[in-house]
Amino acid sequence: MHFATEFWLTRFCFQRSLGCIYLIAFLIAANQFIPLLGERGLQPVRRFLRYVSFQRAPSLFFLNCSDRFIMATIWGGIALSIFSIFGWSDSFGLIVSMLTWAVLWMIYLSLVNVGQTFYGFGWETMLTETGFLAIFLGPSETRPPVVVMWLIVWVLFRTMFGAGMIKLRSDPCWRDLTCLFYHYETQPLPNPLSWYLHHSPPWAHNAGVLFTHFAQLVVPWFYFAPAPICYWAGGLTILFQITLILSGNLSWLNYITIVLCIPCFDDRLLARFIHISHSLPTHMNLPHAIAVGVLTVIVLALSWRPARNLFSRRQLMNASFEPLHLVNTYGAFGAVTRERFEVVIKGTDAEVPDANAEWREYEFKGKPGDVNRRPCIVSPYHWRLDWQMWFAAMSPPEFHPWIFALVQRLLEGEKRILRLFARNPFPNAPPKFIRADWYRYQFTKPGDHGWWMRTYSGEYLPPITLKPSHKW
Repeated sequence: MHFATEFWLTRFCFQRSLGCIYLIAFLIAANQFIPLLGERGLQPVRRFLRYVSFQRAPSLFFLNCSDRFIMATIWGGIALSIFSIFGWSDSFGLIVSMLTWAVLWMIYLSLVNVGQTFYGFGWETMLTETGFLAIFLGPSETRPPVVVMWLIVWVLFRTMFGAGMIKLRSDPCWRDLTCLFYHYETQPLPNPLSWYLHHSPPWAHNAGVLFTHFAQLVVPWFYFAPAPICYWAGGLTILFQITLILSGNLSWLNYITIVLCIPCFDDRLLARFIHISHSLPTHMNLPHAIAVGVLTVIVLALSWRPARNLFSRRQLMNASFEPLHLVNTYGAFGAVTRERFEVVIKGTDAEVPDANAEWREYEFKGKPGDVNRRPCIVSPYHWRLDWQMWFAAMSPPEFHPWIFALVQRLLEGEKRILRLFARNPFPNAPPKFIRADWYRYQFTKPGDHGWWMRTYSGEYLPPITLKPSHKW
């Protein structure tokens, strides 16, 4: 990257791509935030705000946390995302542009700061950090501030290099090149191609780990190199992200990482592929230049702890050091699980939940359940409950108190929660008892019937009912 290079087309592509990521994130919130975090959710925002101060978790929902206000705010985010995608935010000058991106950032930060368990993923803070930088890129009538492009590349570097370093430190299978023997089967939401990749020859798994190390530990240093080296670095990172998209469902993590790669390409390269006529942009005015200068000082000051974390023996993964999530640490799959366990929720309408009762299974939309059902293709969408069930299967229910709220809502027949499931086995009336069992899931072998085989491992939750007279 050269300071003398033009980035008008770069900004054009970046802003519209980031608008698409915002749109996906807000559509997910529109479908799932209220069932999970609303007034009758599994972790209600209202209860959370009783114990957390505004200084610790700044959010618009300190003003009003009713379901109606939250949904109105989310739909406001959807509208502004569309506004940015079509470039209308650029058409009315600097103030409208900065205000559009600032409100988008403020709304999504508000969701993340009260989202608790269901918003505790690295790509949430990636969006808040990237969205904050987007505020200062300016409209199409001005030259893009190159220093902001460098700050975006700094986010990309921490994302990739942080993921590479956490792998080397956390799990020996990344060092002996065996992690991909397990990853495709044990990742949160495998897709159909995951089955085929799991059955690849051993040399392919070893080569995949080597490519991962190269993409995350070597390539990031060349983001800051002059063209055309930075082009190659950005292109290799995009290629790596595409392989991850093809091999599993990691929400929009890979998509936002691709968006962060866009500043690696300047107008000299992008003009070969994108032909958009535009007038010669003017230089930044004084207020815009001052704002960019202040931003640079803030980011540099806040970068000390994340930068030190990259080289620390006690490296944190996906952590924020301040409540606005302006400069964060990132990393993914530092440790890879060797076996896949699933929590299977079952219900019965029998009066006595004994061995003679008929237990019917609840089917989730994304995570494995029915062994004959093909794995889903859902990325860049994100089924938040399915992901948390993946985490819940790794430890007893006492470590995941929201699961007891989930059982209660199923016993009550809560319609909003039931919409998060692929199939409700009790369409006419809720069950009398709910239980949960632990199963070990494995991909079937080539030639076998179905996609999965499972083995009963034990009881996760005993039969639970809403009637206090029954004690089981």
